[in-house]
Amino acid sequence: MLDALRQPIETGEAVIARANHHVTYPARFQLVAAMNPCRCGHLADPNRACSRAPRCGGDYQNRLSGPLLDRFDLAIEVQAVSAADLSLPPPAEGSATVAARVAAARALQTERYRRLDPTGAVRTNADANGELLTAVAEPDPPGRALMRQAAEKLQLSARGYHRVLKVARTLADLDRAETVCRVHVAEALAYRGRGG
Repeated sequence: MLDALRQPIETGEAVIARANHHVTYPARFQLVAAMNPCRCGHLADPNRACSRAPRCGGDYQNRLSGPLLDRFDLAIEVQAVSAADLSLPPPAEGSATVAARVAAARALQTERYRRLDPTGAVRTNADANGELLTAVAEPDPPGRALMRQAAEKLQLSARGYHRVLKVARTLADLDRAETVCRVHVAEALAYRGRGG
């Protein structure tokens, strides 16, 4: 059932086909998903994990197909919050500061694609593909070398490779950097998670 999301995630459209009639609906959305590492949720804690650990974790996680996971730009493993963590002071960078940085990066992207895509179909890095993506997200030589190594080692699909470039371009925008550098590629690869 979850694999039915693959096409809308990829194209931004949902197609309903019945007999001799097809209807296409716009389906541009941001998907945020969460899952436990296993059925019981305690895979990382040997004192609380079930008797089937670690096999139960693999079985549980394998319910999501590789092609579906390949369409996720960011996959971050979050450890359980301990009672001691709850008493820590708030982070140094507040939500308003982060929101301002994100708004500035979005404005930069809007202006970039207004110049480069007269059709108006591309508004953000996530929308860029093909030659346009290559033009805006081509990393510097050290970044290209890292992408080449990662593509081989992680066995990135073409889709995965391009998604890493889109995230790296966005990270460069957040840094207000003209060029996608090795550090942006490395961070984008780290967010890829799941070994690819």
